[in-house]
Amino acid sequence: MSTSIAQSPARGFALVPALFGLVRFAHTIFALPFALAGALFAQMAWPPIGRLVWIGVAMVGARSLAMALNRLIDHHIDARNPRTAGRELPSGRLTPRQVAAFAAISFGALVLSTSRLAEPTRYLWPVPVVMFWLYPYLKRVSWSCHLVLGLTIGLAPVGAWLAVTGSVTWTTITLGLAVACWIAGFDVVYALLDVDFDRANGVHSIPVRFGPERALWWTRALHLAAGVFLFAVGVGIRAGWPYILGICLCGLVLLVENVIVRPDRPDRINAAFNTANIALSMIFAVAVLAEVALR
Repeated sequence: MSTSIAQSPARGFALVPALFGLVRFAHTIFALPFALAGALFAQMAWPPIGRLVWIGVAMVGARSLAMALNRLIDHHIDARNPRTAGRELPSGRLTPRQVAAFAAISFGALVLSTSRLAEPTRYLWPVPVVMFWLYPYLKRVSWSCHLVLGLTIGLAPVGAWLAVTGSVTWTTITLGLAVACWIAGFDVVYALLDVDFDRANGVHSIPVRFGPERALWWTRALHLAAGVFLFAVGVGIRAGWPYILGICLCGLVLLVENVIVRPDRPDRINAAFNTANIALSMIFAVAVLAEVALR
């Protein structure tokens, strides 16, 4: 049974904070530094400002579309889960029609922005869109959903690189895999918050399939792989001390995150998901900017 309190749908200017809450807009910064890295490392220089703006629009449009689709597809499940019943759709603060309209606008922003970038990019936008649809449905059938989510967000730096040069290299793919492993690892941690509900309602996840303690070993392995891939990116770009120092600090953040997380401490899970991931994103962004600036 839902524990949400019914609210009137948001109207007018009240729609803006409601939609920001729907897509958790602040969390867009998780992946933005990695998309920026793809754009800057492609030529080890700043692309034209117009191109960077369109890459940013594509990134925001893609993530907003992904979150809107996820919330639409999952809103009946969210309504039954006490932890998520207060979200905008289950609580009635937003209607499915409003969220569908927002998804359509986000889709339009994605398609428009890719049409302003390097030629291959404008034809490849269906790839992430299909992945956005796949992830919420995959949760109903397979614990591999975390890995698919990681690969989906890992497309961001690959797309940014492609948008600048029109081609990809092994370094591009390695950067995408680093992001994929990082995102998949902390999505496993986040799933610990709902393991009992998911088990009772047929939602699949690594914690449900393997148990909370073994799930944490999945996260540790994925985050270790993320560190290895980030180091490989440094080799590919012949990185100097700013990037090397940055990824060492990122590795330290991941280490602390994995040490503090415990299945019986949801407060630590939230700290890992928010504070640690934002810190890692900001450290990586500074390292990327310093690496390019000092070339």
